[in-house]
Amino acid sequence: MNTHKRIAARELRNLCGGVSDMTLWRYLHDPYLNFPKPIYIKKRRYWQETEVISWLESQKKSSSRQPAA
Repeated sequence: MNTHKRIAARELRNLCGGVSDMTLWRYLHDPYLNFPKPIYIKKRRYWQETEVISWLESQKKSSSRQPAA
C-alpha cells in the first residue's frame, strides 16, 4: 500500500461505505469522531488513504466493544 496516496472526496465517500456529502460533512465537524482532516490543494480536499483506513479500523474496534442494548 502506498502510504502517501491521497484520495479525493468521492473516493473517500466510497471507501466509507458510499456515504453522502452531508454525512462526510458531519464526520468532519463531530469532534467526538476524530475523523481525519483533509489536505487542501487548490480548494479541493484530499485525505491520506492510510489515515482513513486507520480511522475505519478504529471505528470497527470501538463498535465491537459497545455493550448490547
